[in-house]
Amino acid sequence: MDDATARMRLESMLQDLDRSIEVFTGERSDAAQPDAERAEVMIHVAGRQRMAVLAALKRLDEGGYGRCVDCRRMVPEGRLEARPEAARCVQCQSKVDRRR
Repeated sequence: MDDATARMRLESMLQDLDRSIEVFTGERSDAAQPDAERAEVMIHVAGRQRMAVLAALKRLDEGGYGRCVDCRRMVPEGRLEARPEAARCVQCQSKVDRRR
């Protein structure tokens, strides 16, 4: 994926996430307790993804987009197509996931 396409997709994702967070924030304050808890979880998940998108945009600006932040190998094109915010190759991400 070229840098212009990556930037466009990441910026679109950021806008979508910001809208989602705004909606969930309204639901959290207007909802009964179980729904408010659900909205809080959704805000947390969207917030974490938003941070990943912002980090990907920073890597793009700094020239490191598309390289694994751990091993520095190229992240496969298919992975970036599926998850433009991906910071790691599949192998390194698997290691991180196992540690959690």
